[in-house]
Amino acid sequence: MTDHLTPAQRHLVMSHIRSRNTKPELKVRQWLWHHGYRYRLNVKGVPGKPDIVMRSYHTAIFVNGCFWHGHEGCCKIPQTNTEFWINKSSATTKTTSSSKTTAGK
Repeated sequence: MTDHLTPAQRHLVMSHIRSRNTKPELKVRQWLWHHGYRYRLNVKGVPGKPDIVMRSYHTAIFVNGCFWHGHEGCCKIPQTNTEFWINKSSATTKTTSSSKTTAGK
């Protein structure tokens, strides 16, 4: 299947995809707020820059998507540009594991 957009159009479309306020993250935030938990979003001072931080509970929450973090059995590698996606997934997994190690210290 070929891309029906030019590279410039595809770049514009992809540049508008953001990593904040995803549906899973909004669901978690709504649940927390409904149950009386108060939090801060995307705190840069905490290692790994977690999605949700509850300082009063000394808790950081990462809402990870299966595709981007390469969870086993949850997602499939795209059939186009497979080598790129395998490298991308392994790099993201390495970054995530190093963030977890840093946060645990």
